[in-house]
Amino acid sequence: MVLTVLGALLRLVPHPPNFAPVGGTGLFAGSRLRTWQAYLVPLIAMAITDPVKSWMEGGFPAYTQMTLVIYASMLVYVFLGQTLLRKSQKPGRIAAVCLLGSTQFFLITNFFVWLGSDVVYAHTFAGLVACYTEALPFFGWTVAGDLFYTAVLTIAYLALIKRQESETVATGV
Repeated sequence: MVLTVLGALLRLVPHPPNFAPVGGTGLFAGSRLRTWQAYLVPLIAMAITDPVKSWMEGGFPAYTQMTLVIYASMLVYVFLGQTLLRKSQKPGRIAAVCLLGSTQFFLITNFFVWLGSDVVYAHTFAGLVACYTEALPFFGWTVAGDLFYTAVLTIAYLALIKRQESETVATGV
């Protein structure tokens, strides 16, 4: 619950485009929570904050044709956390899976942007390349956000575990 609220609140504070906590919280949730709980973390955070962000940013539609694609991609983050990060504490592995998560989000969402575009991008290989090329600055922010939030959550979690262990030793319980 705390992870979902944290992800939702951090998504609402001003930040660069795609430098958001939801991918990182999905990876972390997948690596630490039970299956059904982990999948709820990004879904609830997104579902609650999409209408609020819509209102804050001028009233564009909160849910569009891309919503399902974006939400599905967020669930891939959870899957990656479950299958590749389960209880891992290795920084290199965590960073590699973050990069994999950012990459799948970039590839999936921009493919569907290209696929759904009749005006901006031609439905040709050149149009697809143009779509991905124009999205590269957003990819950089996605990678940075995923690395940052996954690191913060993992470090906080490990510090909490270490503190609990030392308290248990100190009290003899």
